[in-house]
Amino acid sequence: MIGTFARTCETFMPRGISLGNQEYRLGYRSDIEGLRAVAILLVVAAHAKVTWLAGGFVGVDVFFVLSGYLITGILWREISETGGIRFANFYARRFRRLLPALLTMLACTCLFAAAALPPGDQGSQATGAATAALWLSNIYFAFAHINYFDPNATSNLFLHTWSLGVEEQFYLIWPALMVLTLGWWRSEGAPAGRLITVMSVIAIVSLLACLSFTQTAPRMAFYLMPWRAWQFAIGSLVWLRFGSIRGGGTSDLMPLGSALAYRGLGWLGLALILISALWFDANTSYPGWHALLPTIGAAAVILAGIHSAGNSGISRVLSWSPLQRIGRLSYSWYLWHWPVLLLGGAIFVTDSALYRAALVILSLLIAAWSYRWVESPIRQQARWTIRPAVTVLSALALMAFVNVACITWFNAAGAWQGSPTQQRYAVARSDIPAIYKMGCDEWYYSDKVKPCVFGPDNAAHTAVLIGDSIGGQWFPAVFAVFNRPDWRLVVLTKSACPMVDELMFYPRIGRNYTECTIWRRQALRDIAKMRPDIVVMGSVQTSDFTQTQWVEGTARVLKTISDASGHIYLLRGTPHLPFDGPNCLSSRSWWPWLHPWKSTCDAPAYSARDNDVYRWLQQASSGFVNVEVVDLNSKVCPGNTCHAESHGRIIFRDSQHLTATFVESLSAHLANILHLEAPSQADPPR
Repeated sequence: MIGTFARTCETFMPRGISLGNQEYRLGYRSDIEGLRAVAILLVVAAHAKVTWLAGGFVGVDVFFVLSGYLITGILWREISETGGIRFANFYARRFRRLLPALLTMLACTCLFAAAALPPGDQGSQATGAATAALWLSNIYFAFAHINYFDPNATSNLFLHTWSLGVEEQFYLIWPALMVLTLGWWRSEGAPAGRLITVMSVIAIVSLLACLSFTQTAPRMAFYLMPWRAWQFAIGSLVWLRFGSIRGGGTSDLMPLGSALAYRGLGWLGLALILISALWFDANTSYPGWHALLPTIGAAAVILAGIHSAGNSGISRVLSWSPLQRIGRLSYSWYLWHWPVLLLGGAIFVTDSALYRAALVILSLLIAAWSYRWVESPIRQQARWTIRPAVTVLSALALMAFVNVACITWFNAAGAWQGSPTQQRYAVARSDIPAIYKMGCDEWYYSDKVKPCVFGPDNAAHTAVLIGDSIGGQWFPAVFAVFNRPDWRLVVLTKSACPMVDELMFYPRIGRNYTECTIWRRQALRDIAKMRPDIVVMGSVQTSDFTQTQWVEGTARVLKTISDASGHIYLLRGTPHLPFDGPNCLSSRSWWPWLHPWKSTCDAPAYSARDNDVYRWLQQASSGFVNVEVVDLNSKVCPGNTCHAESHGRIIFRDSQHLTATFVESLSAHLANILHLEAPSQADPPR
């Protein structure tokens, strides 16, 4: 099959081209190895939650530029010396270089995850592994259905493999694109000029698409190769215009200029990369125009290195021996650091900086082992390219085998989750208020206000429950309190939309949560028109607002409805556990010897930040005579300690939301706070 494809491509090559058998490499560049080290250090720092390097994810952008530069250089040299590309040989080299270490990581991580993670978590992990084995995980993560209450939405062990999928898809099309361009119906003119034209067009079109989709479909812009192609193309253009200075390029296309200018360019490039890492964070709309900084920075560093030949400036710094050693391990370390961090967090109930540092060191040691015994030995064996078509087909078969093994794990996890003990925790996770099945809450998919109304329209009194999912979790108790003949209850909720009048960037969707702003404004107007007797309002207390935003934004919300409402009860946000409640409980009965630290599944009820937000809510409400801030956390976490389970009842259905069953049990206490009679034991709607 591969051989047929290669022979077919001959028809698109310039006259006289033949397919070569030689394995083409570029000369070793210590500055590029050092740049790899900088990139992986930034990525690991960001994933290890080094707060001042939260933007370290830009290291992936650096890798994309490097790939564009190096792969274009390898292919250009082969074309220059032989007149063509041996496709099977190229893909065999890529498989030999990348696949063994990837499959080793997948196999080890899957086996450990099957033992360390509760069955309820294993299904999504198996799906991620199955797609990673085929280098398609970026497509999976781009189009995977997002469930607001899914605890695994951002904690997949194989989430980091998305960038490997992007790179492999680039490797798949780039050789054919170059051959087609150079064989452009045997057109006249300099072949390098034609390549530069095509790569420039790709860079411009892809960048414009990336800018647009970052605003409208950020997940696609982030994960999919066509919207990242401009970064590879920029690396490619650096080679095509300057590559001959280090061998085999086109020196006649542009003069290098002064050594001083290029030395300054190198330092500027590194500065752009580091500024991006220091400036960006999870609230940055990415990639978009922000990705230009690390991309241009990487291209500048590469270009400066072409001129200096590692003798001065930034190239000399990047040639520092510790960076060289880290650069050599960069691929293996990238593969291992993320699953080690997540699995380590799944075993130990702690998130201390010292513990994360220990996990980082452990991942580096495993990466060194993988490089020494897996990646390096296979990479240095030429026999894998003697019969490249056989190597490619064997690699594809191995990838398919691992994919099937992951699917088998997925099915087994489903069976394990069905056991009576595990089923109890699965039921707790789905123990959510009935309003989510009634269409009241459409999360970010819509900005339309869709109230759920309970009780007669002509009731003498009206109560309103409004808030995000933390406010909405109180519905079972609120319904029980107002399930009276003379009361009508109106529920207005929007998940992840706090009752703070501030525009917010929402990392889960990768952009400003404009739907929240529009929805909140209209919902408050609707409440003012209702003129309710009682309003119960609740929000998460972990939103990343400043003190000024909490105080002034909350006050603006209250001002909109206070004059038209009888009394407003502002609920304090419930505590946020450092672990997932059902997962912790499930882990205790699933290979419990791996989880001795989860024997209690307890956590402190309060933190300094929580207490600050509570105080700011009180400050915001102090100017309103009919507003009262209510703290129910003494009932949620008695004795200042939160328990995932208490007296046989599961309290939390994830790390921050309470189970509907537990909330309903607090209805009498809520009625007392609202100065109403205790409710009758009527079942809430299901």
